[in-house]
Amino acid sequence: MKKKNLIVLDIDDTLTSSEKKHTDALVFAMYQMGIKSVDTDWRNYANATDSYIVKRNYERAFQKEFSIELLENFEKVMTSHFITYPDSKEVLGAKKSVDFFEKETNYGVCFATGSLLQPALLKLQQAGISFAEEVLETSNGIYTREGIVSSAIAKAKKYYNVSDFDQIISFGDGLWDVTTAKNLGLHFVGVNNRNLEDFKQQNVLYHIEDWTDFDLNNAEEIFKIN
Repeated sequence: MKKKNLIVLDIDDTLTSSEKKHTDALVFAMYQMGIKSVDTDWRNYANATDSYIVKRNYERAFQKEFSIELLENFEKVMTSHFITYPDSKEVLGAKKSVDFFEKETNYGVCFATGSLLQPALLKLQQAGISFAEEVLETSNGIYTREGIVSSAIAKAKKYYNVSDFDQIISFGDGLWDVTTAKNLGLHFVGVNNRNLEDFKQQNVLYHIEDWTDFDLNNAEEIFKIN
């Protein structure tokens, strides 16, 4: 089916119940790098992405410039710790919804996450979420959420062989997801109740507790998509 529109999906606590163990693995890997004091309130960071968080804490701890090449070993340590936790589960209804978008609608699907690549792959695989790696963008080489989402959209255009998408709906569970969608002029659906107050303050038009609540026709009506 030809894809005229696009769905952009965050991963942690949007598709997979994995935010806590992701944070634990991220902090563990920073400790192993020698960073012993880490601010885990991601609201205090200009960019809530793994690469930027590591960069900022590294430069603060060692008083020298961070090199992106350091992420290669860091990612291995983080992933090794991540897999010591029980497998990630889907956010209820996520697998069925992703399959529905891809197989039964004119919406293509791409994935945009602040995670590093290997943990992101693990989460999707463990939860049984269908995905094409060609439309997955992570923070390995991009520090900003806007950059990650923009890159994922560009990958989707190439993958689905379209010059542009008529409408793009972004899904995410946190404040950074909604602000990124606003900055890029995308429709936004809030997922999960953890940051419900943020969604209310940001005047999010459509919110779901999990994917069993989602109705595409309702979304299209709210966002005035024909």
